Amino acid sequence: MLLCIDCGNTNTVFSVWDGSQFLCTLRTSTEHQRTADQYYVWYSTLIAHHKIDAMITDVIISSTVPRVVFNLRVFADRYFNTRPLVVGRPDCLLPVPPRVDQGTSVGPDRLVNTAGAYDRHGGDLIVVDFGTATTFDVVAEDGAYVGGVIAPGVNLSLEALHAAAAALPHVDVTKPQAVIGTNTVACMQSGIFWGYIGLVRGITDRIRGEYDRPMQIIGTGGLAPLFATGDVLFDTIEDDLTMHGLTVIHAYNKENGTL
Repeated sequence: MLLCIDCGNTNTVFSVWDGSQFLCTLRTSTEHQRTADQYYVWYSTLIAHHKIDAMITDVIISSTVPRVVFNLRVFADRYFNTRPLVVGRPDCLLPVPPRVDQGTSVGPDRLVNTAGAYDRHGGDLIVVDFGTATTFDVVAEDGAYVGGVIAPGVNLSLEALHAAAAALPHVDVTKPQAVIGTNTVACMQSGIFWGYIGLVRGITDRIRGEYDRPMQIIGTGGLAPLFATGDVLFDTIEDDLTMHGLTVIHAYNKENGTL
């Protein structure tokens, strides 16, 4: 079985893939000081809780936090006796290499989302990922990542608003009852919710105009379903797009003999 690990700035997600479906998905906070042994205690406890007899034979890692990769590699080697495939490293092949400025480093999460989205929907896509940052990835007709946009994430914007304005409280991200708020919390919720609706709509419209051909918009990330309730922003929402992309990249490397 394949263990897919997606390490983001806020959370790290582990999913067990049996070749046809994900048996379980586990989530923990991203902490660079967490050791391989701590990962295993956490992982084995939850696997036992889910009553899954998962004999892991392969591990693939995508990480936007370089400092955690070492301990995740030790975790894979020590407890599963396998050398993990790390997206973004030279020995990890991509189905289609990115076409960006020479010397540019593309985030592993964006490469993985591109592979997963192209496998499911073909090319000419915009992948909107609501993570710590809100990213827009442009996938060409042949499946190559060809660039995109990075904007502040929703929760990051809320934290910055609270930190910079002492009188403003922490608020939940939710769809407000009306655009015009009649109290401070409602005003903030409206600004965040409708502000990001406008941001996504405006950026995707400009990408489509610049790309100059029909494009599908794929939403992913925990907040994608919430923002889809405010407007018709996405053609499709994919909850497991990143994990699916990891299985696609792993299968491609298996087929091409790098594993």
